[in-house]
Amino acid sequence: MSESSPVRPQNWRDLFRAPQLSWRWLPVFRRNLLVWRKLAVPSLVGNIAEPLITLVAFGYGLGALVGQVQLGGNAVPYILFLASGSICMSAMNAASFEALYSAFSRMHVQRTWDGIMNAPVRLDDVVLAEMLWAAFKSLFTSAVILAVMLALGISHSPLLLLALPLLALVGIVFASIALIFNALAKGYDFFTYYFSLFLTPTMFLSGVFFPREQLPGVMRVVSDWLPLTAAVELIRPLFLGQWPAQAGLHLAVLVAYAVGAFWVALALTRRRFRN
Repeated sequence: MSESSPVRPQNWRDLFRAPQLSWRWLPVFRRNLLVWRKLAVPSLVGNIAEPLITLVAFGYGLGALVGQVQLGGNAVPYILFLASGSICMSAMNAASFEALYSAFSRMHVQRTWDGIMNAPVRLDDVVLAEMLWAAFKSLFTSAVILAVMLALGISHSPLLLLALPLLALVGIVFASIALIFNALAKGYDFFTYYFSLFLTPTMFLSGVFFPREQLPGVMRVVSDWLPLTAAVELIRPLFLGQWPAQAGLHLAVLVAYAVGAFWVALALTRRRFRN
């Protein structure tokens, strides 16, 4: 079949076959880690500077005007409200940037993936390694920001220890979603659609900056099923020293997004490399 021929249904079934994964993703992950070590400091500064500036500017500046927000019948200091949402947003952004710009550079510009697959490593393992690497960088960034929040005395809840595995899951979810756009992109400009049409609305609809109860009815329904909403609903109560309500439902939403998005990203990446 020529490249210009339409993809037949049976080929789509083949593209969406179950992932063929092995431990061969680990050397690919290690390769990314070794390369990143050379640029770890500027990379870390770049990832944590913006969220911390946002936290200080809005948390202390706008927080002085807002004072407290009502959350579940309780008055919560705005900086605590913002911090618990912004750390989820930071995990989302860090995973997205790595799975878009860095992964696209390795896949398309530098052709690193082609070189790796000259060894006995499947494409499925390379995609898995990229997803886990983006999630790792996201978790690392989030852990540093969380440490700064603790140093500022924003929260002292011991339940925040549970936030780290949850933030790792958030990184996996948004790394998988970003890899879908990575597989479709022909150039870096394509990622503007992802940030403008998905990430930006997600940030404002998921309760990061203000309570979702203030949203109109239809937008509230949409926000209920956004992955960032599930993340915020799980992590914000931990900052308050409370157990999340409907934790099982929110975890199920994140897991469903992670599995579904990774499967779609893998299928689209298979199609790209087949062509």
